[in-house]
Amino acid sequence: MIRFFATSSIRRRLVAQLSIIAALLSIVFFLAVRSVAEGAAADTQDNVLAASATSIADALYSERGNVRVELPYSALSMLGAISEDRVFYRIVADGETVTGYDDLQVPDIGADRLRAQFVTAQYKGEEVRLVSLARAVSSGDRAAEVQVVVAQTQRGLAAISSQITTTAMAVAIGFFLMATALSLFAAQSAVAPLKRLAQSVARRGPKDLRSVVTKTPGELVPLVDALNNFMGRLRSSLTRSEDFIAEAAHRVRTPLATVRTQAEVVYRQMERAENRKALREMIRAVDESSRSAGQLLDHAMVTFRTDQLEKSEVELGDIAKEICQRLRPTAELKDIDIVLEQSPNEVPILADRILIQNAVRNIMDNAIKYSPVESTINVQVSKSNKVMKLSITDEGRGFGGMDATKLTKRFSRGSNVDDVVGSGLGLTIADEVAQAHNGRLEVGENLKGRGACVSLIFDLS
Repeated sequence: MIRFFATSSIRRRLVAQLSIIAALLSIVFFLAVRSVAEGAAADTQDNVLAASATSIADALYSERGNVRVELPYSALSMLGAISEDRVFYRIVADGETVTGYDDLQVPDIGADRLRAQFVTAQYKGEEVRLVSLARAVSSGDRAAEVQVVVAQTQRGLAAISSQITTTAMAVAIGFFLMATALSLFAAQSAVAPLKRLAQSVARRGPKDLRSVVTKTPGELVPLVDALNNFMGRLRSSLTRSEDFIAEAAHRVRTPLATVRTQAEVVYRQMERAENRKALREMIRAVDESSRSAGQLLDHAMVTFRTDQLEKSEVELGDIAKEICQRLRPTAELKDIDIVLEQSPNEVPILADRILIQNAVRNIMDNAIKYSPVESTINVQVSKSNKVMKLSITDEGRGFGGMDATKLTKRFSRGSNVDDVVGSGLGLTIADEVAQAHNGRLEVGENLKGRGACVSLIFDLS
């Protein structure tokens, strides 16, 4: 027997894998956004520093051979407007400080004297960003080398960096949560065809072996094909089993009937009481074996056919008439009269004729078996309230006060029929046939006197 063990859920695995990918992408996104944003903030600060130094350099002039400068208000105010950072400056002409902070570092601008040079350094216990710009100022008969240095602390940049980090973190977390939610949706969509396939199979009866026809992705086509091939082989096997059961029923019933007939003939010719008693016990055993074997095979056949009904239009009156004619000789052995009443407005039902015949035959067989000598069995086919009803009423022992609904269980018999040969499958077979046709079996006492009443009821709608 093939067994399947659930090791893990495909949906959970998909969600876990997609969530890990989303987390990695969120981290990369966070680092990239923070790096780009901090770089942009630093470039902005450098551009403002360069603009401030250029404004100061443009204000340089020469007076009586000395370099002078009138600091533009906008040169330093543009730095203060950005944040609360401290601003420092120094103007050096030919190595001497013209104005500003004497201890402010003057970086070496190197060979590229036409471009602003930026340096990060420590000044007064704080990290500052410096820009150095060189200019040549004419002073008399020579040109003085002037270097303008402007520095700004990094507090504002640190605040901007912290804000950028917080924003990037929030965006990354939001991206991760959204990606996780989309992962759940994607995983659910991925396994949805599997669920539809499982539901398509689960809705079937235990013996419904039709091919599965449902829309599936290409990846599931091999699975569906394999499942359909398996069910096709199983259907063929069950068909062979059904044919075997039908043949076995015929092969078993015929020899047993022959044995019983011959035993009855010998019984009538016997004169010794002890021999007649022994032969009578043998006849009883043959009856019990024949009935048990026949009903077991009938029950197996009904079980095989209930989920694969071969439906056609069937008239209950015709089936009742056929069964009555077939069992009338058996009833006459006990002088039992069978009265058939057919409805003039009978409507055909859509049913499996073989199963309906089987159910009616078993109910009739029970009625004959439990009826006393010289009694009457009434078979009535009627139509009312959009239902067709076939009722079989006898004048037998009834159910001895037993709950009639329990008699439809397998091998269940009334407490007052222990002395009568039976297998307890007749009503079980009839009940299963009724249920297979969306009908019902009603079992109760004879309302007009002694005996039982068993009815097959089928809804015409």
